[in-house]
Amino acid sequence: MADLDLHRLHLLREVSRSGSLTSAATALSFTTSAVSQQIAKLEHEVGVALIDRHPRGVVLTDAGQALLRYADDIDRTIEAARAEMGEFAGLRRGQLRMGTFPTVGASLMPDVVLAFRARHPEIAVTVVSARRDGLLERLRRRDIELTLLWDYPWERIEDEDLNLVPLMNDPTMLLVPSDHPVAARRSVRIDTLRDQEWIVRDEHPVADVLRRVCRDAGFEPRIAFAANDYQETQGMVAAGIGIALAPQLALSALRPDIVAVPLAGSPTRRILLAHLANRRLSPAGQQAVSVFRSTAKRLQAPALAKQPPLLGG
Repeated sequence: MADLDLHRLHLLREVSRSGSLTSAATALSFTTSAVSQQIAKLEHEVGVALIDRHPRGVVLTDAGQALLRYADDIDRTIEAARAEMGEFAGLRRGQLRMGTFPTVGASLMPDVVLAFRARHPEIAVTVVSARRDGLLERLRRRDIELTLLWDYPWERIEDEDLNLVPLMNDPTMLLVPSDHPVAARRSVRIDTLRDQEWIVRDEHPVADVLRRVCRDAGFEPRIAFAANDYQETQGMVAAGIGIALAPQLALSALRPDIVAVPLAGSPTRRILLAHLANRRLSPAGQQAVSVFRSTAKRLQAPALAKQPPLLGG
């Protein structure tokens, strides 16, 4: 097999994405003939057909799909190499790129950014928000240097490619209307709530938390509404549709007609700071780790002080 041409691999990706040689040519400012010739040369290099032509466009063969997966891996490696060489060359000096997820993007992360900028005003700070898989992908591509992550006791993050710094524990809270019978209690047990209807985040870890704690107490929760975010969750709780669970850090903007009651014995999620184990942190990254630790410690202290004794239902 001849040496693979990386530019032709990139062209194959564009053909797959656009579904036609003409569209790929337009996107890359080539002629359709030139694209066709380059794909033919790539097929000659690998010795198999990579695309099937149809009246409405083209699709990749099984071999083409397999080669495209390798092309994606190569791209990630090249981007990672560029990023690391850029650090050696000083091209990223003065920049800090971090990742977060929504429930800490409105609580822990803003405090970290403010504290970091107060100490290092010359450093440009960029923050991206995504779900966990997206954050891990950005970390591996070296688009970000540090990221916040979370896990629960039954789903610990175990990845030898990551260095994980535990920052704090985030307890699960019960959200009820302010006039609910348990709103004035210092804590409540889940087994006293078996007759309640519940609001959950649709396809969100808190739904798994609810199912687990209810099943441990011997019942299945009755779901009345699936919300898209915690603001919608609060709105439905306030309307009396049901009650809900939420991580404490997700409640930085609590409605005045909603009360968050500690749930006795409920699981807590760990808030973690992650970076690549094989990547040496920049000076800015090293300073950021220190700021994350101190900020999380400051936020955790009041929460621990407010923990009530466990009371019955």
